Amino acid sequence: MLPSMFEKAIRDKCGNGLEIQSFEMPWPDEPMQHGYAEAGMDGLKEYQGTADQIVSMLGDAEIAVTQLAPFSAGIMDRLPNLKMIAVSRGGPVNIDMKAARDRKILVVNTPGRNASAVAEFTIGAILAETRLIMRGHESLRRGEWRGDLYRADLTGEELSEMTVGVIGYGHVGTKVVRILKAFGCKILVCDPYVQLSVGDLNDGVEQVSLETILEKSDVVTLHARVTEETKGFIAAEQFAAMKKGAFFVNTARGPMVDYPALTEALKSRHLRGAAIETFGIEPVPPDWELLQLDNVTLTPHIAGASVKTVKFAAEATAEEVSRYIAGKPPLNPC
Repeated sequence: MLPSMFEKAIRDKCGNGLEIQSFEMPWPDEPMQHGYAEAGMDGLKEYQGTADQIVSMLGDAEIAVTQLAPFSAGIMDRLPNLKMIAVSRGGPVNIDMKAARDRKILVVNTPGRNASAVAEFTIGAILAETRLIMRGHESLRRGEWRGDLYRADLTGEELSEMTVGVIGYGHVGTKVVRILKAFGCKILVCDPYVQLSVGDLNDGVEQVSLETILEKSDVVTLHARVTEETKGFIAAEQFAAMKKGAFFVNTARGPMVDYPALTEALKSRHLRGAAIETFGIEPVPPDWELLQLDNVTLTPHIAGASVKTVKFAAEATAEEVSRYIAGKPPLNPC
């Protein structure tokens, strides 16, 4: 999320009459923080920067455009001129929304900014595991020629023969379903808060319970949001309920998954494999046993990273800034 791209988008949309100051924090080269680790940041998640840094950067600004800057009640109190925060992400988890409402600070976001990127990445992760791409890759790097991966009792099945269960039917989940249709697989969806589109229903997509997803799916891919209801809701009981030899994919968020339970399910070979993009603790502790398993594909929370994601977020943010300046209602108020 380069500040220069956001500044350009805002100037293109609003003209050059604005006074804009840009600052760049060291993410993603340095990890994000969470509210429980810093006094005064209670409840904030996935942020970077201290209170003094943010206040110094913003000064008397009326509008703040950010991805990761934290906005706690204490920080807002030190920014009396602040009237709008445009956060370039799907959820304002780095902002104390109650404090913003109490202070009449408008908060807008950019829902779906990286949905396309995450959906594409999810398909890649599924293929990497089900077709043993990572097994072959790792063996060749070790100097081994795994010709045995061609054996019918070891090789992977095609998606056209599989049932894929999608948990979460939001911006990402709907795009994953759309792409999966091209592979000819049977698609099950679990999301108690939304209904399938007419197009998906006509294409044979089925909306079922979580229990049915776990029981029937050869691949389970997670696309829900982290809420009090979903924290840790994929745990030992759920992995045990999955088909023996199934695959689990998480390109959503780590706190929804019990990773020690996943590790045990992979070690016992109850699950044939997993593709894990996000973790409950980030960066991942280097001594985690999960990192050493041979039946898991691992990536460092990069599914949403694409140039298109940044362009989309910058343009959506610029539109919100333009509307605020013109006195128009926001498109995506939080």
